[in-house]
Amino acid sequence: MTLTEQITRLGRQAREASRALAQLTTAQKSACLLAMADAIESDRAPIEQANHLDMEAAAETGLSAAMLDRLKLDDKRIADMARGVREVAALPDPVGRILDERTRPNGLRLQKISTPIGVVVIIYESRPNVTADAASLCFKSGNAVILRGGKEALRSNQAIAHFMIAAAARQLPAFPAHCIQIVPTTEREAVRELLSLTQYVDLCMPRGGEGLIRAVTEVSKVPVIKHFKGVCHVFVDADADLKMAEEIAFNAKCQRPAVCNAMETLLVDRAVAPSFLPLIGRRLQARRVELRADEASRQILQAGLAAGGVLKTASEQDYFTEYNDCILNVRVVDGVGQAIDHINHYGSAHSDSIVTANETHAREFLARVDSAAVYWNASTRFTDGAEFGMGAEIGISTDKIGARGPMGLEELTSYKWLGFGNGQLRT
Repeated sequence: MTLTEQITRLGRQAREASRALAQLTTAQKSACLLAMADAIESDRAPIEQANHLDMEAAAETGLSAAMLDRLKLDDKRIADMARGVREVAALPDPVGRILDERTRPNGLRLQKISTPIGVVVIIYESRPNVTADAASLCFKSGNAVILRGGKEALRSNQAIAHFMIAAAARQLPAFPAHCIQIVPTTEREAVRELLSLTQYVDLCMPRGGEGLIRAVTEVSKVPVIKHFKGVCHVFVDADADLKMAEEIAFNAKCQRPAVCNAMETLLVDRAVAPSFLPLIGRRLQARRVELRADEASRQILQAGLAAGGVLKTASEQDYFTEYNDCILNVRVVDGVGQAIDHINHYGSAHSDSIVTANETHAREFLARVDSAAVYWNASTRFTDGAEFGMGAEIGISTDKIGARGPMGLEELTSYKWLGFGNGQLRT
């Protein structure tokens, strides 16, 4: 069988499965999801073994420490996967909701109701927990999903999907097994083939670095929901509680540096920079964060860092860069207006935060920063479907048309109009 035939079969099977999936009741879908969650935990050992093989192979190829961290499945992450699937099971069914209802003067009654999108392709890198998140969200929202993870996680992804599908089939004999499929090949051409199947695939959602997302967008013939990168900021205002600012900035950068909602640039008001920068600089240094600073912040930081701390001069390109690593840009700005201008110019419209006790400054920041998620006195790390109460998330969108921000169940639905008449004719 050629690659084209193999990928076309995946698309055809997904389309057929999507029609069967749309007929399942909420109770049936929830029961299947609970069985999937139980299987992730009960079949932990073979999942961990598959992941161990992936980790060994990835380390031999020189995958970075940050990407290895994304790839790794430990007991906590497996438990979190299962918890996420259970949370999705407990959420209201997004399909069949009446979004609008009206009756025209001629008596024609119209209803706008939510429906599944159909067949969704998810293309992602490294993080095998995305397999469980994407599969559960697509299943609950009535969508068949074709999953194309990175080659470094193929064994892990296949194991997770296998045990989820097997558990659901035991729970429900009518379970459409092809509603969750893993692309079985790591050939790069498979992505182009998959994204040319306009007769079968309705939507593509890439999750990963800017290179992956741009590559997908360039070749896809089906609609793509995307965010190219996560260049996120924390701005410490002149009226900030500096202890709060220190904790928020440290969390935004160091809690998990390799994810898209981690801070990449710290902006500090000139009025508090001499007090704040030495505090956060020493703490970041202890976590081996490389600092890339503008001239004003570099002069302050130089005096406060211990010997061996990495302090470089920030370049213009650095401010546009998503590092996904223990590297942080630092810049001193003159007030909230300059901070907003910096973010809107260099940022990626993902997640940005202001730390301040000044409500006027905060409201200006919230109104003028053009990002999918904007925070006042909170870490950018909260831009996440689970943290937003959506259960697991399918991805984060920085597009302005359609879904924006964390994408949960509601964002995985479309709608159609139903018309109820008694013989009305248009004149």
